[in-house]
Amino acid sequence: MKKSILLSIFICSSLITFAQKDWANFERYEELNKKVMKTADAVFMGNSITDNWYGINPAFFDANNFIGRGISGQTTSEMLVRFRQDVINLNPKTVVILAGTNDIAQNNGYISLENIFGNIVSMAEIAKAHQIKVLLCSVLPVHQYPWRKEIAEPSEKIKKLNAMIKKYCDKNKYTYVDYYTVMVDEHGGLSEKLSIDGVHPNVVGYQIMQDIILKDLHKVLNK
Repeated sequence: MKKSILLSIFICSSLITFAQKDWANFERYEELNKKVMKTADAVFMGNSITDNWYGINPAFFDANNFIGRGISGQTTSEMLVRFRQDVINLNPKTVVILAGTNDIAQNNGYISLENIFGNIVSMAEIAKAHQIKVLLCSVLPVHQYPWRKEIAEPSEKIKKLNAMIKKYCDKNKYTYVDYYTVMVDEHGGLSEKLSIDGVHPNVVGYQIMQDIILKDLHKVLNK
């Protein structure tokens, strides 16, 4: 009897804790979003790669009228949930979506490539419905995740996901932003010269990405 009572208390406590958790991290940009007063040329939606990008070079975003909305560790499912708050409600001209690596790393458990791709497509479709132009980025190459060394052959999964994204962009006339081709090494990972840990770019890596995305955005924005 006592064991049953204790178990019930534990379950209730766990449910309350889960219910209180801001799973998609709406809170992260809630106040900053209220301060956005003009139409941005682009919102960058992503994970730690986008988050770190703004942290390393905020001038790149500020000088070009870009907004960074990356959150470290996030998967495409979490990004999709907060997409309305952190992209649609800001009414930008374009959205740059860089997503999928944390899904492959199984940050929130296993998810198929088809469902990762589906989440990215859903974000693109929502943006298009609100007359926001879409740029979908290739997932950066990874040979091994430092925090998920048990994940087998991430480089092959990334190649397959990128092929799905590119095919979708070609079919729907979206811009495919190809970081992968110029940043991959002979092992299918992120070149040591461009990365701090084999997953996240360093300053040199971000400079390459900046050159690529600026060219693509200028075309999309007719600048």
